Amino acid sequence: MHRILIISCCILAGLQQVAAQTTYKIDHFSDQYYAKVFIKDTAEVFSPGWVAVYNLQDKELLKVESEELALELHDGKVVANIRELPYGEQSVVQYLDVNFDGIKDLAIEDGQNSCYHGPSFQIYLGHKGGFTHSPTFTRLAQEYCGLFEVNEAEKRLYTMTKSGCCWHQLSSFEVVNNTPEEREVVEEDFSGGRYPFGTLTRRHWDGKKMQTTVTEIVSIDEVAIRFAFTVEKNDKLLTLFLQDNTLYYALQDKEERVELSYPESAGTADFTYNVKDNTLQFKNKGATYTIYEQGNQCGVRILTGGKTYDWAGRADSRKGRLKRIAEELPDNVKLVR
Repeated sequence: MHRILIISCCILAGLQQVAAQTTYKIDHFSDQYYAKVFIKDTAEVFSPGWVAVYNLQDKELLKVESEELALELHDGKVVANIRELPYGEQSVVQYLDVNFDGIKDLAIEDGQNSCYHGPSFQIYLGHKGGFTHSPTFTRLAQEYCGLFEVNEAEKRLYTMTKSGCCWHQLSSFEVVNNTPEEREVVEEDFSGGRYPFGTLTRRHWDGKKMQTTVTEIVSIDEVAIRFAFTVEKNDKLLTLFLQDNTLYYALQDKEERVELSYPESAGTADFTYNVKDNTLQFKNKGATYTIYEQGNQCGVRILTGGKTYDWAGRADSRKGRLKRIAEELPDNVKLVR
């Protein structure tokens, strides 16, 4: 009796194991090919398995093994060509023209090797004889976040990758001689310890080589803004804002690049607020800056080299109130009455 129970349990365990293994057919993405995806354990989010592509004569053209496949079913079926970049659903089979030669190619998921354990792909370029694996296109689907974006109108490929909250990289590639070549890379880096100030590094192709420019940028939370206006004569944006109860000054140009930021680090009394005049003053590199607000007028006076320059602000661009700084009194503001 005990032997029968043991054998029965073994049979049930075997049936459950078989039931967890499923092969799905993926069709309707091409009039020449179909695909199959095998999942070893459907109870797991990530499961070993494989993806294979066949012609209509049922000949296997290529097969990609994986230790971690992830599927999302649509009415019980696996659907190709879903691309919700960079973090949404990405089908295990993508049929699209990545090298802009008019012949569609294949991107086959091989696991979760891209950024933050995201989906990664092997790229096979299509031609009259079938498909050929491409290491250079595959690299773009491994080293960034998910599959790259294909822009047919611009004939460009776009990638994105990041590290935590404070570093992001966007890149664009042009296909030259069937190889993706970098044309522009834009990096935003706020990891230098001066958040919300950071650096914007842009590398772009000038026709002969990549040129690099580095500028300072600032990420300003609307809640943190205490006083801001646009300078009438040059459209520069002047902003005073709080971060961890420290007051900061930022002057940005039309492209939102920071031309001047102050202070470089939290200090004791970097700013002086004059209660009677409703002005805020600081000194930096031999120049004295006085931000003012009187009635409908606002602006900044800059004293340098014995001359004073008055940059008046547009009244309709004003945001917040200068007096609010005195009411809250940040750690690095000294009051003068």
